[in-house]
Amino acid sequence: MELTNALCKIIQSLETMKGRKQTSLFMAEGTKCVLELLPAFELEYLIATRQWLDDNKNVSVNQDKVIEAGRGEIKKISQLTTPRDVVAVFKIPTDSVLPDNLKSELVIALDRVQDPGNFGTIIRICDWFGVHNIIASFDTVDCFNPKVVQATMGAIGRVKVHYVDNLSETIRSLSASMPIYGTFLDGENIYKAQLSGNGVIVMGNEGAGISDEVGRVITSRLLIPPYPVDSETVESLNVSMATAITVAEFRRRQF
Repeated sequence: MELTNALCKIIQSLETMKGRKQTSLFMAEGTKCVLELLPAFELEYLIATRQWLDDNKNVSVNQDKVIEAGRGEIKKISQLTTPRDVVAVFKIPTDSVLPDNLKSELVIALDRVQDPGNFGTIIRICDWFGVHNIIASFDTVDCFNPKVVQATMGAIGRVKVHYVDNLSETIRSLSASMPIYGTFLDGENIYKAQLSGNGVIVMGNEGAGISDEVGRVITSRLLIPPYPVDSETVESLNVSMATAITVAEFRRRQF
């Protein structure tokens, strides 16, 4: 195979939601990200320099999917400021049904999170702390956006993201069997609150926080306090930072 102009246009289109929907494909760049995702998703194309292919001869891929390309050619399809030596194109999985065993797990729910870097970092945090499922509103950024994929550093291959039509109703359906937590400026100090080993942790939009509709189904409102508690600080934490602190405290209670 060769990197034709037609194929370049298809790969370039994967930067947009429209392109990803039309092709059912997404892309990843860089050795670490690509190698992490190869076992998790079905490969469509692997575009790499000769040097990369020689250095990674032990990687098992269908050679019919491999395209050797120069760095100049890879630069044409790269979404990065500094292109890497390898780009992989994968098929977007179609199975996004919520698993039945959520009731025994710790789950993250995202309410309109918009920044790709934040979402990618949250997926990476979930991977680190053993959170295997994320429930997201449809107006949350696409998890297969190239910037999200790169920020996950391969964690997207182990953490499942489930987009739902109505986030509040989905959470409400889970509230009968597991607690629903959310972070608020008027919540209970997370370090003093009673926390469960399972439950849904809702994280809200970067600017607006958790919507009123979703907020009504939350059973436990939590606050990440500054230190000292009465000190003057920034107005709020970045959503990915807040997620890391919150999930870390939940997991700390389980040790």
